[in-house]
Amino acid sequence: MKKNLAILILSLEGDGAERVVSILLRELKDDYNITLVLMKNIIDYEIPKEVEVVLLDEEEEDSKALKFAKLPFLAYSYKELCKKYEIDISLSFMNRPNYINVLAKTYGNESVCIISERIAPSKEYESSSLKDSVSRYMIRNLYPKADMIIPNSKGIEEDLIENFSIPSSLIQTIYNPVDLERIDSLKNEECSFPFDYFTYINIGRLHPQKNHKALIEAFYYLNDLDSRLVIIGEGELREELEEFIDNLDLRDRVFLIGRQSNPFKYLKRADVFVLSSNYEGFPNVLLEALACETPIISTDCKSGPREILTGKNTTSFHLQRGVEEAKYGILTPVSDVAALSEAMKKMKEDKSLRERYKRFGKMRVKDFDKNKIVEKYKKVIELAFAKNRTMSCAQ
Repeated sequence: MKKNLAILILSLEGDGAERVVSILLRELKDDYNITLVLMKNIIDYEIPKEVEVVLLDEEEEDSKALKFAKLPFLAYSYKELCKKYEIDISLSFMNRPNYINVLAKTYGNESVCIISERIAPSKEYESSSLKDSVSRYMIRNLYPKADMIIPNSKGIEEDLIENFSIPSSLIQTIYNPVDLERIDSLKNEECSFPFDYFTYINIGRLHPQKNHKALIEAFYYLNDLDSRLVIIGEGELREELEEFIDNLDLRDRVFLIGRQSNPFKYLKRADVFVLSSNYEGFPNVLLEALACETPIISTDCKSGPREILTGKNTTSFHLQRGVEEAKYGILTPVSDVAALSEAMKKMKEDKSLRERYKRFGKMRVKDFDKNKIVEKYKKVIELAFAKNRTMSCAQ
């Protein structure tokens, strides 16, 4: 008899955790009776007909203070929802759903509580603001009450242990899956954007975390009239970045083209993908670039890029200066515009280097194939279930 699994997430709008959840819905529906619980009724992905969708709350206009005040009430509602649907296992993604999932457990929810951390909390909540202070407090005090915690990188695992005192026994790291079949079917679609020049590409929301200004500035210092920079994504910094591009007189060479339903056809045609982020969780877009055989330059930020591009589960070292030619891509220090520009120049001038990264990347991305990663999710879900039931019987 199949177990009842609830997956709790803010919405299915976006390209990070949301895309991972969309893959899990398709791949786990034959093993579990799945209820998808959303807090915003926004869905950008196809939902299998076997999956029931339930809206826990509609909070698009809520202030930060109101969102925090509503947490206990949402947790109680979620506990009642799990009781109604006889949920055996509750799996949540991202911080706010994670808080609700764990709080529901403290209110008596009998479902196995599994939470998934998608970003390094010490970086995401590093300021002295009230919001960040509360978030650090919630993570430190709520997360240890979960039955299992799934970070999506070793860097996040170490962050939780070292900076939030989370017991390592609660943690099982699982990297993000990539749907290679889907990307292969989409990357060769016709693309109206002209790739007549050597093209660098970036995909990511226009947010300070992604540090697009450093990327645009690095491109400016190339002083290369035969190159173009394409940035896919939307966000709060669009106007500011447009003004920055105008001030550098780059409006004819740097293009902000917004969100694209099929970014893979752009990735496939671009010459180099560049990630300029200050920090990440586990950047799916690097896996997607590998799948499109697009050579990669990335900041050596915490966390994810070093694990992906070196092929080693190491997070203890981060590049401080210069340029590192790793096995599967080039790494540069965070916020180092000169090094980023140097790497971009090197990648353009060295065709043999680009060809090598194309070959190696095609091999590397197979390690993250959805079939392998989904099997790991199944094992961890069943491990958490068995552990919870053993403890319940012992009490």
